[in-house]
Amino acid sequence: MEHPYGYIKDGKVYLKGFLNQEDRIIGEVKEDEASTIKYFEDRFELVKEKVANLKKDIEENQNKGSFLMKLIHLRDALMQYDALGNFVPLIEELNQLEVYLEEIIQSNRARNLEIKKGLILEAEAMKNNTDWKETTEAFKNLKLRWIKTGPVAKEHEEEIESEFNEAVEHFFANRKDYFDGLALQAEENIKDYEALLNQAREAFELRDVKQAFEISKRIQKEWKAAGKVPAEKRQPLWDEFSKLNNRIFSKYKRVAQAESYMPPREVIQKVDTMASAMKKLAKAPTSKENLEAAKQLQADWKKLPIKKPRDAQQSAKSFVFFADVVFEKAFLERLIRSKHDNFEGKDLAEQNRLKSHLLKDLISRDQRELDTIKGNSENFRTSEDKFDVMLQRKIASYKRKVDVKNYILRDL
Repeated sequence: MEHPYGYIKDGKVYLKGFLNQEDRIIGEVKEDEASTIKYFEDRFELVKEKVANLKKDIEENQNKGSFLMKLIHLRDALMQYDALGNFVPLIEELNQLEVYLEEIIQSNRARNLEIKKGLILEAEAMKNNTDWKETTEAFKNLKLRWIKTGPVAKEHEEEIESEFNEAVEHFFANRKDYFDGLALQAEENIKDYEALLNQAREAFELRDVKQAFEISKRIQKEWKAAGKVPAEKRQPLWDEFSKLNNRIFSKYKRVAQAESYMPPREVIQKVDTMASAMKKLAKAPTSKENLEAAKQLQADWKKLPIKKPRDAQQSAKSFVFFADVVFEKAFLERLIRSKHDNFEGKDLAEQNRLKSHLLKDLISRDQRELDTIKGNSENFRTSEDKFDVMLQRKIASYKRKVDVKNYILRDL
């Protein structure tokens, strides 16, 4: 039985040769010749549909080049496909599609080459960066973009891969060297911390408390200047180091307090004398010499015991008050001169008038702040003793500011 593209002979179904192929057996008659022919014609329709579907996929998809291998496999399969039909147009259509895809692929590879050259330039620009954290993230992003960029022409592939990898490996090698160096440095730094800890132990055992205290101050400064080590290694050393230094300081403080002990009667006498001296400075005109004398009195005051005898309390308050007067008057002098260029050229009455006017403004400001704090203290009552004490101290401080300024105003 004859067919345009094949025939039946001796119960065998033949496909006529095409494209330089010989006739070949594609099957055998099962039931009758007509149904057998129909079966192989239907198989050809199936393969025609595969070609049509492939063409449609290529037309509809953006990444057309990805279909090239599928096309080649389908075309190879057509040469050996068992069916009756005209294979030549199908193969020619696939050949045309292959040319089309090759052109797209070449264009894409040229574009990919330009993109990858740009990525190489980015890598080269970053490879010596020492901002390790930020640059590491940048290189991770760069490598991801490199992977997502498609292939380039084979003749360029090895060269650009080598250039890109060289820049990436250069950065990560530098980073490794840096952190390896840090690890080595950390080991050296740990030795420094251990040496300082040993000095703290030795200082703690010294009988000379003052010498121990001086050593403690020095080694604490050296500790702060020592290099970095991992926290988990540094913390145990610090715990012991700080504990020893705290104990050294406590010893020194006890000894210093014992040495600075002053009989109550002597304290009272000194407080009275220093309060009188400060009051005298407060009454005197502001001068550089008087300010220096007031500062020296304050320095001497700090050498007295913090807790004063009861009989010295009034003089102590007087000392603090008149010290404030001295420095407030000095501040007023500087402020009034900054506001009036020809202040020195004015007569005393005019100078006092200007000072009084300025003082009244300052008193009004302080009084408003005092009233605000008092109002807040009423609105924010709390059960926390420390907070109440702090608030009362703040109120007392502002009240003293107002009293000091009023004292100076009356004196003017």
